[in-house]
Amino acid sequence: MLLLRFGPRWAVLFMLSLLAGACTRKTVSFNSKLDQPMPDGAAAPGDSLTTTKKKNPKLSIAGRKAVLTKAEEKAAKEAEKADQRKPKKKKKLFLGERIKKGYFKTGTGKNQVVTIFYYLKTFRQPSAMAPAVYYYNPRKHKIFTANGELDPSTDKVLHGPIKRMVKNQVIEQGYYALGTKHLRWEKYDAKGGLTAKTHYEMGFPRDANISYYDGGNTMIKEVVPYVNGKLEGDYVKYTADGKREWIGHFENGRRVGEWTNYWDYKGYRHYVLQYGETGYEPEVAEPELIREYSHGGSPIYDKEKKLDKRGDPDPGTNAVD
Repeated sequence: MLLLRFGPRWAVLFMLSLLAGACTRKTVSFNSKLDQPMPDGAAAPGDSLTTTKKKNPKLSIAGRKAVLTKAEEKAAKEAEKADQRKPKKKKKLFLGERIKKGYFKTGTGKNQVVTIFYYLKTFRQPSAMAPAVYYYNPRKHKIFTANGELDPSTDKVLHGPIKRMVKNQVIEQGYYALGTKHLRWEKYDAKGGLTAKTHYEMGFPRDANISYYDGGNTMIKEVVPYVNGKLEGDYVKYTADGKREWIGHFENGRRVGEWTNYWDYKGYRHYVLQYGETGYEPEVAEPELIREYSHGGSPIYDKEKKLDKRGDPDPGTNAVD
């Protein structure tokens, strides 16, 4: 009513001034009250939605920490431990024994043979009653047949799978157990065709003829290996007190390789005879003597080394006048 006294024009001007004041920008905080205005120059508190002179509002999260539940915290710790935990190497085992891998090459060019094998990580002396014991010599890079007890410091007892290859083509594969041939052994031709298959049980061919000194079949006298009715594999003959007398190998029904005779004293070798290299050629009528040893185990003849002391007194015994 008072404004009407000054006329309608003054009333309109007064209303416009009120509207201009209502549209003035003002800082608003969720943490502030209407009766407590923010001081000039004061920063807005954390966790606040503020309007500024900029066009768009922004969310400030300064000083805020993420809050995890106990389950989430436990899962995070387990994930961190899993990342730090190094994967353990799987132990290589065969028949319960830890083994290591080895390989060597023989020959050159197209005829080079690569042999991949495994041996006992911890040395164990093979059984003295085994028909044949095989070991690897790291110095000579070759697999040998034992002629007595093995040397724990140098000899590696074969144990586990073995494979021989030419040009990445398998020509022979099988298994060893504590130095003896075990389970299934196979031979292949150059085209991968199976040419021979033999089953062994700790060195003894499954089809071998085994004779004994006693009726209880505990004292082995002789092991004659047969495969499909033909002589094939390792041969061994023992004395009545369990010592080796002869060891050798048959292939395709014929004696091949080295055949060794033993003294009856401490298992020393007596002499070694050489037969043909393969059983697919006629068997040698008269084997060649290539090594001979005294009763005390000393070498007295060696064809390869050109050693011949067979006329001398036995170095392993005392000479008698």
